[in-house]
Amino acid sequence: MTMATTTERPATVSTALRAGDFTGLAQDYSQHRPDYAPSVLQGLLGLLGKPVAEVDFADVGAGTGIWTRQVQASGVRCATAVEPNTDMRTHGQVASAHTPIRWLQGSAEQTGLASASADWLTMASSFHWAQFEVATGEFHRVLRPGGRFTALWNPRLIEVNPLLVEIEAHLSTLRSDIKRVSSGRSGITETLSEQLWASPHFEDVVYLEGRHVISMTPARYLGAWRSVNDLRVQLGADKFEAFLAYVEERIRGQASIEATYLTRAWSARRKG
Repeated sequence: MTMATTTERPATVSTALRAGDFTGLAQDYSQHRPDYAPSVLQGLLGLLGKPVAEVDFADVGAGTGIWTRQVQASGVRCATAVEPNTDMRTHGQVASAHTPIRWLQGSAEQTGLASASADWLTMASSFHWAQFEVATGEFHRVLRPGGRFTALWNPRLIEVNPLLVEIEAHLSTLRSDIKRVSSGRSGITETLSEQLWASPHFEDVVYLEGRHVISMTPARYLGAWRSVNDLRVQLGADKFEAFLAYVEERIRGQASIEATYLTRAWSARRKG
């Protein structure tokens, strides 16, 4: 896949973009977003209590299938991606064309999956958009007895790279009350263990985390920022474009950007 240079501009995204709506962002999302720590994937598979080749897997809120393809490649028996957004789902189907992944339209609250059809159901970088009580009830229905639900995120660990700290800090000059809805280190993740333990649908809540480093070209790094929904909505079109211009100028001349990602995963076993 040919990578755009940092001076090329993508097609304009609608200024009416809503929180959680990735329409128009799917191409950047598919091309530039990072994967998840392989060590965490192996740990999560180990919690399932059965051979990987016997695991029926479903990824809900799959986006363009970055995590879905990573799990499918681990050798699960079957993999199903559920995604409500047509643009994201279409790009995911193209990216997964040479895999046996099945794609469905559906949401966390109404997956469209059959009852007791999955051994493992996940939401990767998307559970913060779900209605917790409705979604966990739906996951309980879809999972088999002993099956597990996993919510995971892969936020950047910017503290280890001063350049990334500087870029992130620039956001506060554009809007002082920025809230990173999907950062994976705030919001729902602050109380997720307690919420899952308190749920009537799940038990045996386990938390895992791991790091991995990705060396990004400037084009990929800028593309990853372009795919972010929550900043685009909070800043508005003009300020978001100003931020992208700042990032582009700040990384000019860099051969690569070393980005450390922190995969954080919460796995809970179906109760009953």
